[in-house]
Amino acid sequence: MFSDPQRIAQAVEQGFLHSRVLVIGDLMLDRYLWGIVERISPEGPVPVVRLDHKTHVAGGAANVAANLSGLGCTVAVMGVVGADEDGRQLVELMQVCGMDTTGVFSVPERPTVCKTRILGGRQQMLRLDVESAGGMNKELERAFVAKIELHLSGCSAVILSDYGKGVLTDEVCQEIIHLGHKLGIPILVDPKGLDYKKYAGCDMISPNRMELAAATSTNHDDLALLLQKGQQLRSELRIGHLVATLGELGIAVVEPSGIHRFPALAREVFDVSGAGDTVIATISAAICAGLHMHDAIRLANLAAGIVIGKLGTVPISENELLAALALDREANQAEKICSLETLVKRVAHWRVAGRRVVLANGCFDLFHVGHLALLEQAKREGDCLIVALNTDRSIRALRLAGRPVISEDARARLVAALPCVDAVVLFDEETPLNLIRAVRPSVLVKGEDYTEEEVIGAREVKSWGGKVALIPLVEGSSTTAILKRAITSFREDSREFIQ
Repeated sequence: MFSDPQRIAQAVEQGFLHSRVLVIGDLMLDRYLWGIVERISPEGPVPVVRLDHKTHVAGGAANVAANLSGLGCTVAVMGVVGADEDGRQLVELMQVCGMDTTGVFSVPERPTVCKTRILGGRQQMLRLDVESAGGMNKELERAFVAKIELHLSGCSAVILSDYGKGVLTDEVCQEIIHLGHKLGIPILVDPKGLDYKKYAGCDMISPNRMELAAATSTNHDDLALLLQKGQQLRSELRIGHLVATLGELGIAVVEPSGIHRFPALAREVFDVSGAGDTVIATISAAICAGLHMHDAIRLANLAAGIVIGKLGTVPISENELLAALALDREANQAEKICSLETLVKRVAHWRVAGRRVVLANGCFDLFHVGHLALLEQAKREGDCLIVALNTDRSIRALRLAGRPVISEDARARLVAALPCVDAVVLFDEETPLNLIRAVRPSVLVKGEDYTEEEVIGAREVKSWGGKVALIPLVEGSSTTAILKRAITSFREDSREFIQ
């Protein structure tokens, strides 16, 4: 659940402010040979794939860049390709996406890294890799480093996309991280290998579960120990955040304040190729747009859920992410309305995460601008806002004539649709006192037409160190006043009103 869904949607709609991101790493060409399998070869026990068509897409660090470009960012790329047809094709693919490729070195003695996948239907039959073993020679490395500082100008973030193909040597990584610190540019790393010392001092590192297990010599099945070891690694290498992608278990962020888990979004999985590229690209774009790290991770989780539902290496697009956000918002609205038992569990999770819980209660009948102003101000009192609604029966017990006008189900849905509201719960008792005792909010909110002594639960909230906040009302906005004006209008010209 995003802290401010409207702000998240605006960031995506605005192309993450078209922030300039520099991607440095191992550039690859992903080639797909699509065909149909109808028989087994008489020459040996292998399937015969009848070729239908071929496709080529940017892979490796180039796929990270393609994801950023698809999200609306301005992208510059640095890496190495061969002086061959694959290299020319890869550079052309990146240029078509609007990327700055002036930092791409074409080297005659190195072939372009190319992965050719042969598919029969939706099943990958074979993968053929072309690559050069070993890193860059010292002359090429010096030329590469000399060009990095020129490309850092005007960047909001740098991503090091390491596929272990020799571009991101220890010296290159440390030089980039040093320059990033000097210029105040965050450096995010998608790592490779067993030794993460070359990434020391980066702002974020994003290994997958198996990579983190290998780097910490830990059993990947023991998740609690794995994340604990990740915290030790993060601290030893002075890394700001360690974001571990856990496959079907979602994403975990390991940071100085602790470990936070973000569950995976259930989707049909066709191909996990490039999911890690999408995660680091989306996090980078979100950070450039000024979003909180946890919201950036939630957004990356959503983006990854989209790309794994596709076959092959396919980057995310702005429109796809906006559509997923809309669906997520609808789902979250329904999930916000919960029972007291479920709410107590959610509050426990919020507290563990260090979030301040605010509770407001009332009828919220015939929802109006006064209600909206109260709830928006209530949210500013903390991190998570709970709205406790009187049921229809409890409102009738208050002997309010003709009330409620709007049913409890409709009132709950209206309130849950507000971005500032994190949970909605119905209570059927005469007062919300038992609910307040169960939830134990840090802040209890009521309108300024109450005194603190009149607020139900005020004494209890203050007893556990909380406070009562009395919010100023919007003059002339109340359900009673609106009903009176409607009745008066109806009486003055009933025929026109009915029409």
